[in-house]
Amino acid sequence: MLRLEGVEIAQGSFRLTADLEVSPGARVAVMGPSGAGKSTLLGAIAGFLPLARGNILCQGQRIDTLPPAARPLSILFQDHNLFPHLSLFDNVALGLDPSLRLTQAQRQAVATALQETGLSGLEDRKPAQLSGGQIGRAGLARVLLRARPLILLDEPFAALGPALKRQMLALVGRIVGETGATLLMITHDPQDARLLCDQTLVVAEGRASPPAPTEALLADPPPELAAYLGA
Repeated sequence: MLRLEGVEIAQGSFRLTADLEVSPGARVAVMGPSGAGKSTLLGAIAGFLPLARGNILCQGQRIDTLPPAARPLSILFQDHNLFPHLSLFDNVALGLDPSLRLTQAQRQAVATALQETGLSGLEDRKPAQLSGGQIGRAGLARVLLRARPLILLDEPFAALGPALKRQMLALVGRIVGETGATLLMITHDPQDARLLCDQTLVVAEGRASPPAPTEALLADPPPELAAYLGA
């Protein structure tokens, strides 16, 4: 379970509060107006932004006191966290060892992750030599390899066309289904939420609300979400 207890995040004059729980294995869309603090929320959970107050717990243990690398999660941004000077293989292998000094078993694990995401045969290519869909799958291969109980996605597929985005969402669904991971995914598209997430939490007016069933929320959105969606 992911638990945010009396959390407040302060960035200059901006304040975001959160007091909520996310059940183990839940798939939660994070929606709200631009600038409302969706990325701020995920950044704080991941450890890139400090808390002004409150606690963050995962699986019953506080994680807000841990550095980002020690937290039991993987986060994937729009740029997919790929380094342009590294090969696809090495970019994915960073999920296991930042030094890239891999054992044979670790190299095999990377090869398996590439195979499961449809990237076998592209190991030596640099990110500039990959398509948008291949780059998206590379980021997901690293997430799969890390096998963390919590996955945070900050609009990694926003720039993709509809068909390719659906393919990536299906791949995310397969990964979280096979691993039992809990998912928080920022999206601006209600259809993305419907395709992948059974719950949605709204970030608006300085507050992250507890998750609610996606279909019910989108059928009768709160005023701030309705205004954003044009409902």
